[in-house]
Amino acid sequence: MTTHVLVADDEPHIGRIIQTKLEQGPFRVTLVADGNDAMRALEEYPDVALVLLDLMMPGLNGFEVLERMRSDARWKTLPCVILTAAGHDHQREEAVRLGADDFLTKPFSPKRLFARVTELTATASGPS
Repeated sequence: MTTHVLVADDEPHIGRIIQTKLEQGPFRVTLVADGNDAMRALEEYPDVALVLLDLMMPGLNGFEVLERMRSDARWKTLPCVILTAAGHDHQREEAVRLGADDFLTKPFSPKRLFARVTELTATASGPS
């Protein structure tokens, strides 16, 4: 059984790196390049188990997507990891305030990201 992960990042090479790494494990990845597409993907795919969100994207930015997710009962508790090149303290604080489960800065370790996604999706689905 695969776990569906939504990756929203406007840098195609970053998205491909994440997709390649996650698909080496029990993950299926939907890749989008902006916040509006992230919201559409959440509507289209009710089986998304975790969202990886870049902060700086066209359309809705990562904060706006996260805020919309947390204000909707369907996605209020959906695990969300912010993955950004902008690792400023105030951005980290805002992400936590809005309900992000983690905040990772680019460049990131694909191995560490894989481990964190595995941990968060296992926690979200409960004990196996």
